[in-house]
Amino acid sequence: MPRCALLLLLLAGVVRADETPKILTLGDSITKGVRQGVKVNETFAAYLQEMLKEKGIKAEVINVGVGGEDTGGALRRLERDILGRKPRLVAVMYGTNDSYSDKGKKDSRLTPEQFRRNLTELVRALRNKGVEPILMTEPRWAKDAGPDGSGDSPNVGLEKFMHITRDIARAEKVPLVDHFTHWTKAEQNGVNLNGWTTDGCHPNPRGHREIATVTLPAVVAALKRPPE
Repeated sequence: MPRCALLLLLLAGVVRADETPKILTLGDSITKGVRQGVKVNETFAAYLQEMLKEKGIKAEVINVGVGGEDTGGALRRLERDILGRKPRLVAVMYGTNDSYSDKGKKDSRLTPEQFRRNLTELVRALRNKGVEPILMTEPRWAKDAGPDGSGDSPNVGLEKFMHITRDIARAEKVPLVDHFTHWTKAEQNGVNLNGWTTDGCHPNPRGHREIATVTLPAVVAALKRPPE
C-alpha cells in the first residue's frame, strides 16, 4: 500500500496509528510446539514475541499451529482462524506432514503437486487480503529418525517438498526463512539434532529458540515495510 494511501486511511479512521500489528505463526505440530517437554512460553512463537519486545518493537505474536495439519487443512480454516484475526504478517511453515509416507504406504500423504498448489493458494489468498506472508521451510529430522513408509529417512521426502517451498517463495516474491538449510548446516557442523528436539522431529525449547532466532530478521524487516 502506498504511504499516501495509508495516511488517508489513518485520517479516515479505517486504520489506527496505535494499532498493534498481529503476527500469526501458521503450521503443524512443530509450530504449535506445546507437548511433553515444551511449555506454551517455550514455543518459537513465544520466543519471537520476547525478542521483538527486547528490540522495542510493538507487535502481537499469535500461534495458530495445529498438530497433524497439512496445507490442505490450513486452507480449510483460512477464513476462520487466520484472515478473521486481521493479521499484518503470517509466517507459514508446512511440509513435514504433507511429505510423510505412513507405515505401509510408499507415497507421501500429499503429492508434491498438491503441496505446491495448496501452498501457492495460501500465499495468494493472504496477499489478496492485504496480509504479508513469510514462507518458512520446516526443520530437518535428526539423523537417527526411523524410516517412513517408503523405507527412507523422512528427510528424503521432506527435502523435496522444501525445494518446492523455496520455488514458491521465488515465484511469488515473498520472504523465505530456510530452517531446513539452517538445521542441515548445524548437523554438518557437528550438532546432534536430538539435542534440539524432543523426539528427533519436534523441537524442544532449545530448538524453538533456534527457530525464533532465525525467523526474527525476516519479521523485523517485514514490519518496517508499509502494509500491503
